[in-house]
Amino acid sequence: MKAKHRTHRAAGFTLLEMLVVLVIAGLLVSLASLAMTRNPRTDLNEEAQRLALLFESADDDAQVREQSIAWEPVQGGYRFDIHTHDGWRPLRDDLLGPRNWDGGVTDVRISSPGERDDTPESRIVFGVEAVDAPVNITLYSAAGTATIVGTGNGRFEVR
Repeated sequence: MKAKHRTHRAAGFTLLEMLVVLVIAGLLVSLASLAMTRNPRTDLNEEAQRLALLFESADDDAQVREQSIAWEPVQGGYRFDIHTHDGWRPLRDDLLGPRNWDGGVTDVRISSPGERDDTPESRIVFGVEAVDAPVNITLYSAAGTATIVGTGNGRFEVR
């Protein structure tokens, strides 16, 4: 009987197969990273929504505390102040404490509906009464603008 010699290939992948797998993996990773970049317009709208909710909380808080609370944009962010017997003092609590802008906000304009002069307001005051003056807050960024509209009844919505 003849001995049959079989040549067995070594188990494993060839260099070419490994390179193809690495190229495919690289393409998938790059596509995933492109899909994960956020839209700057979405970031601006989320910042406006967050601010609208903070305005509603500040309005409610002013009524509960029976002290006026003001919101004021400052360099790089904003803060809430409370009116005490000494004047306006910054709030330092977790909810209404000073914050930096998110969403790429570069400028803010506060205006009242029907405003005729070119001097924008510098702050919004939430009084102890349930009804305040209507107000518009426009946030500006490189992605565009978002306007928060307060109707005067303590509710704010983003447009």
